[in-house]
Amino acid sequence: MTERQIRIFGDPVLKTVSDPIRPGDQNLRGLIDDLLDSVRVPGRAGVAACQIGVNLRAFSYNVDGEVGYIINPVLVELRGEPEPVEEGCLSVPGFYFPRLRFPFARVTGVDLAGEPVELSGDGLMAQALQHETDHLDGKLYIEGLDKETRREAMRRIRESDWF
Repeated sequence: MTERQIRIFGDPVLKTVSDPIRPGDQNLRGLIDDLLDSVRVPGRAGVAACQIGVNLRAFSYNVDGEVGYIINPVLVELRGEPEPVEEGCLSVPGFYFPRLRFPFARVTGVDLAGEPVELSGDGLMAQALQHETDHLDGKLYIEGLDKETRREAMRRIRESDWF
């Protein structure tokens, strides 16, 4: 299909809880193709459907050369002590801030055929699974920053050229 434009901080779709996808939806193949094309751009680890303006529960990922997608993901396991990681977001372009993330995450969902899918990992994959699931719940990563860092992030975002 095509790489889609990423919605930017301030767009209401990014603050909306995404709707579950009904099996057999005729437009689903096109959405998944667009998510996969959009995440293949170098430097991208994940793209949630809401980031391309679609309020449905699906995301694509591109971590360590593995590209894929999941529909109706549910975060089912977080393990370890949360660790600070530098995190950025395509919807908050040009900024990275330290944020706590669990070192291991696991999500379950389905594929286009309705077959069960499980994704898990540590490091960047764990971070991507948490980040993209947050998007589908209407949350941006900056909401999870500590108070002082969030205040600084908001100041810098308001001063950015794209805000």
